[in-house]
Amino acid sequence: MASRGGPRAAGTDGSDFQHRERVASHYQMSVTLKSEIKKLIYTHVVIWLLLLAQMVVGHLKLLPHDQVAMPYQWEYPYLLSILPSLLGLLSFPRNNISYLVLSMISTGLFSIAPLIYGAMEMFPMAQQLYRHGKAYRFIFGFSAVSVMYLVVVVAAQVHGWQLYYSKKLLDSWFTSTQEKKKK
Repeated sequence: MASRGGPRAAGTDGSDFQHRERVASHYQMSVTLKSEIKKLIYTHVVIWLLLLAQMVVGHLKLLPHDQVAMPYQWEYPYLLSILPSLLGLLSFPRNNISYLVLSMISTGLFSIAPLIYGAMEMFPMAQQLYRHGKAYRFIFGFSAVSVMYLVVVVAAQVHGWQLYYSKKLLDSWFTSTQEKKKK
């Protein structure tokens, strides 16, 4: 090529460098998906911390029982849901496919399964609240079953999107791996 003010190579107008400055689409997608997954993981950590706080306050009786109810049974196994998120974060720096796959599998086991169990565990109490207007557990004046169903719905969406983006990220990483093997 040529310097800024010097002569140009014969047969070029100086614009033939553009193709070298584009980032391959699977690398762009990888960066975007990692960013989205990180946002979801941080949202999950907030949900996890709120549930942990409710459990600690309930068990240590830091507030009266009518302020913060004892946790439901599904909340205990859900505390393990932080592990898949940590595995997901560990997979990002070096595009570690194994950690990402483990994260996806353990998300189903430690995150989605307790949420399904929680929805089934709380259903009779939600039904009683809907039919008779009676609630026996409260969280700061609100029906505990209503608050926890809201948590279940939000957490299910967070984990669902996390799995969706993780699958797309995995496909993106496989695309880049296959292109490297072809060369």
